[in-house]
Amino acid sequence: MRSAAPGASGPRAALRPRDRACVLAAIAGITALSWLYLLHMAYAMQRTPMEAMALRPWTPAHFAMMFAMWAIMMVGMMLPSATPATLLYTAVARKAAREGSPVAPVSAFVAGYLLMWTVFSLGATLAQWGLERAALLSPMLVSRSPALGGGLLVAAGVYQLTPFKDACLAHCRSPAHFIAEHWRPGTAGALRMGLEHGAFCLGCCWVLMGLLFFGGVMNLLWIALIALFVLVEKVLPFGARGGRFAGIGMIVAGGLVVAGAWAGAG
Repeated sequence: MRSAAPGASGPRAALRPRDRACVLAAIAGITALSWLYLLHMAYAMQRTPMEAMALRPWTPAHFAMMFAMWAIMMVGMMLPSATPATLLYTAVARKAAREGSPVAPVSAFVAGYLLMWTVFSLGATLAQWGLERAALLSPMLVSRSPALGGGLLVAAGVYQLTPFKDACLAHCRSPAHFIAEHWRPGTAGALRMGLEHGAFCLGCCWVLMGLLFFGGVMNLLWIALIALFVLVEKVLPFGARGGRFAGIGMIVAGGLVVAGAWAGAG
């Protein structure tokens, strides 16, 4: 039988300003380091001749480099949106410790969350490999095919309107409900909680990540816009409704892209 979250009953667990500042600083620092890495990668790609990039073989070393790029990108994009759940877990842990029932450190919860996105990064790397082999990506990792780009937009828009998306988003937007419902004791329990929270987050956002192949995997402005959209959708009061309106916009935009490609081909 699953135990209840210690210190979670009664008034909501409060987090001291110093503890909150430490957690926020850690999240900001990790996010900043991830973005610095992405800046370095984007700069290196821009300085590499297109011919050399187009002919670069997918050796194990290159696969590992691409996998690392995706994994670090997901940290930079997704960790900020996990801030509410991370703060709440920290508050419960601190209150439990004051009551003599210490729980696993917050790092175990965050590690589980990031592990789920690391697994996704492996799938994204394989998808990139497949698209490159099919000659559907440019050397700058942008879709060469209007049909593919438009299809990605339509798919992301349709997914925004599905009940599964709504269910996953509801868990992401209600960290208190998530922690109360999914609490597990110990370090392994905290790691599993992080994995589960990451799974809901992945269920909420995985199709959106496909849009990176539309706007450019290393287009930093496009990456930042998707990350901002994810953060707004999860945190702000109008996020869920705004996400549905955005989904309709994606469907329309994707249809226009595909229609324009057909008209040009005709």
